Amino acid sequence: MQKWRFMRVVWVSLSAMIVAAMVVTGLSAAVLYPNLPDVATLKDYSPKLPLRIYTEDGALIGEFGEEKRSVVVLKNTPLVLRQAILAAEDERFYEHGGVDSLGVLRAAVSNVLSGGAKEGASTITMQVARNFFLSSEKSFKRKINEALLAVKIESTLSKDEILELYINQIYLGQRAYGFEAAARVYFGKPLDQIDLAEAAMLAGLPKAPSAYNPVVNFPRAKIRQQYVLKRMRDIKFITEAEFDQAQRRKLVIRYTPQTFDAAADHLAELVRQYMFQKYGEQIYKTGMRVYTTVRIADQKAAVDAVRAGVVEYTRRHGYPGAEAQLTLPANAQDREAAIADALAARGELNGLLPAVVLRVDSKRIRVRLRGGDEVDLGPAEIEFAQAALGPKASAARRLRPGSVVRVVRLGPTQPWLLTATPQVEAALVSLSPESGAIRAFVGGFDFVRSQYNHVTQALRQPGSTFKPFIYSAALERGITPATVFEDAPIRINPALTGGVEWNPQNYERETEGPMTMRRALYKSKNLVSIRVLDATGVGFAQQHALRFGFPAERVPALYTLALGANEATPLEMAVGYAVFANGGLRVKPHYLLRVTDKEGRVLENFTTPEVEPVLDPRNAFVMTTLLQDVVRRGTAVKAMELGRLDLAGKTGTTDDTRDTWFAGFGPTRVAVSWLGFDQPRPTGETGGGAALPMWVRYMGAALHNVPEVGYAAPEGVSVRSVNPVTGQPDPQGVSEFFLDEFPPGRPLPARR
Repeated sequence: MQKWRFMRVVWVSLSAMIVAAMVVTGLSAAVLYPNLPDVATLKDYSPKLPLRIYTEDGALIGEFGEEKRSVVVLKNTPLVLRQAILAAEDERFYEHGGVDSLGVLRAAVSNVLSGGAKEGASTITMQVARNFFLSSEKSFKRKINEALLAVKIESTLSKDEILELYINQIYLGQRAYGFEAAARVYFGKPLDQIDLAEAAMLAGLPKAPSAYNPVVNFPRAKIRQQYVLKRMRDIKFITEAEFDQAQRRKLVIRYTPQTFDAAADHLAELVRQYMFQKYGEQIYKTGMRVYTTVRIADQKAAVDAVRAGVVEYTRRHGYPGAEAQLTLPANAQDREAAIADALAARGELNGLLPAVVLRVDSKRIRVRLRGGDEVDLGPAEIEFAQAALGPKASAARRLRPGSVVRVVRLGPTQPWLLTATPQVEAALVSLSPESGAIRAFVGGFDFVRSQYNHVTQALRQPGSTFKPFIYSAALERGITPATVFEDAPIRINPALTGGVEWNPQNYERETEGPMTMRRALYKSKNLVSIRVLDATGVGFAQQHALRFGFPAERVPALYTLALGANEATPLEMAVGYAVFANGGLRVKPHYLLRVTDKEGRVLENFTTPEVEPVLDPRNAFVMTTLLQDVVRRGTAVKAMELGRLDLAGKTGTTDDTRDTWFAGFGPTRVAVSWLGFDQPRPTGETGGGAALPMWVRYMGAALHNVPEVGYAAPEGVSVRSVNPVTGQPDPQGVSEFFLDEFPPGRPLPARR
């Protein structure tokens, strides 16, 4: 009897509280409703949209704005995403009028019993109301406003319009607003390409974007995803088989906030600077688009090439050991939390991922990646890391469970490699030799680490990559590829080198005696290059080099010019080599195609700059044949692994190996690669060993399926047989190219 009396008291009390709440709510509504915001503004939804930068073929490579957001039309969103959102947030969305009465009643009772506003019952429409018009504070007044606004919104917009607003407006973590941006942030793909498992994880984010962020805390995000999938199954959105398959689906989470189709941050920053100067602050919120001359396949290939070049260089110079050390708690939950926190605190560096060592034995090193994946580093990595595994390794650097390291894959089918944060820098730029349009632009290893643009800002000594401009001047003075010079020690008057005593040597510190100019170039003989410059005339050679676009103040009329002791940027070197590739025409490098508004209306078009004839086409042709020999049998013979005979170029290594270069071209690309330290110090390697592999990797992709071409000799170039040693006419000798007016056997020109 007492039990029934108690239950009756409880129900009467609850009923009284509910009636009181309804009375208060009704009175509040009467007061608040007339003062609610005008929801008709939602009809003209115009969110802040970032400036976006695209390749020539429409791939996204840059974005600048307060919010990462892309607006999508509801009909273009996957059905599984819409169903996942409804299952997670508002199952009865298409049935209620903006407020789910049962849900509100349940929450109200819970809040009254708990003595505060602790539980909500927000429908999707109420969340839209809050996102557009209200704060997120938890108060009774805000909840009433939210409910009233939801009713008002439902009377103004259709259900589909409301859901579309929600999909585009809601914050989902990692600075991503809307599900399109979130799909790119977390999965690296546009929204229309996600599957059921991915949709369920995205749909779980609105409840608590920070707590369920799969980049930061994948285990918790996975639990939330499983909840959403179960809800979808329970309300018959998906079948049991689909549920099982989605549960087992291994998700690949992006470890970086990079949401682009390819990294091109240094170029994107150049574009941003131009746009800000021209259009001002509006570029960050009006959705303007800039299309560049870059092509996505080229840019991806260049980024991969630079990454591989730097990683391989770093590994050749030994493994320095762990990046940091964790003390792993004995408790499994605490251990997982410690690992997750350590990985979340470290970002990706151009594909170099942070990882925590879980186990080390004689056969493998097992590591945990952000996102929960565990990978094994095999016996080769054990051998590579021996210095950090042995007893002599310091405690801070020794590899053990809890060590924080970096790992990388240089291709989707390649094994995971142990690596370290690199100290060295690198750059690669390529352009069309016919138009000067930039096709790939990598200004440094990682933009987050260093915003310094090595393609346009790094003034470094080009070393032997500058020699072709000296040899081109020699051809114009009547010196031929068959002209013989001494490869022997030489002493240069200090007055001719800027007042510095100079005892030049060949790189290999050896001499070979007399040799033709062709042989001297493909063997990169420094002592011969100095004699070629001397025979050409320093002043004449300097003026000739200026034709290729180099600023006069950085091309001094000194003998050191023969060895590239001047300064140039990688972009300037690419423009210079394009003259050879383009038959004597100089191009102006450019990267802007057009600017449009968010609707695609063109605001600005950029025309291709006119080319300028600066070199005799015959000179360009003969120089191309000389540079082909550098590839076929000289210091760049590694490029022959591409299996093409139409490649030409020159390696470069400066004093003390401070700068390493390769500059060269094929039928449709001129590309220059560079590797060195920002604070110049020896790299310990040559251009052929450090820079050329990057160029080869890039050109292999850029020239894939591009037919091999031959270079036709222009009128006025003749082929003569000469002795390969003496350079004199010899019917039994080898074929050599000559300008008609400068046949073989003629003496050196008089000095100027």
